[in-house]
Amino acid sequence: MSSTIKVLLAEDQSMVREALAALLGLEDDIEVVAQVARGDEVLPTARQHDIDVALLDIEMPGCTGIEAAAQLNKALPAVKLVVLTTFGRPGYLRSAMEAGADAFLVKDAPAAQLADAVRKVLAGERVIDPTLAAAALAEGANPLTDREREVLRAAADGSTNAELAATLHLSQGTVRNYLSTAIQKLAVRNRTEAVRIAREKGWL
Repeated sequence: MSSTIKVLLAEDQSMVREALAALLGLEDDIEVVAQVARGDEVLPTARQHDIDVALLDIEMPGCTGIEAAAQLNKALPAVKLVVLTTFGRPGYLRSAMEAGADAFLVKDAPAAQLADAVRKVLAGERVIDPTLAAAALAEGANPLTDREREVLRAAADGSTNAELAATLHLSQGTVRNYLSTAIQKLAVRNRTEAVRIAREKGWL
């Protein structure tokens, strides 16, 4: 490994991405060697560049930063993963850790903290925003199963049970059961509230 830490930066907002790249570029030992604006571009781009660390935003088109982290963790396990988000949601932290993330920071953290996190994960340390860590412990685990999350995500656009069944290749009765169980678990009255609560907690 060279003395310069090679970073892949994935962020869909060009202004934020360029600002992060510029800030990291001020560090003598860090170089941003690739930038992407979509989650589904992360893995192919990482394969093209000999990167040490991937810096991943959560909310991106193509796939989320958490999904991209899971793909990288499986395909290129030597690459360290730093998840960066605007949304300080405890559920996102838990999901990111399950996907193999080495660090989880909110975007309003000081630039020096981000550069420090890049160095620390490369040294084998795990870096987690302390406020989010405490909130995640207090929040507890995501009560929704993968299937319940999948159905809730698909229901977010207002699709009917029949449309959900066709999209997800399930029966309408199965869709109804998943939605009903999710609504019960989240202690809400309907699917709209279930989607809102699950999103707020970072469980989708």
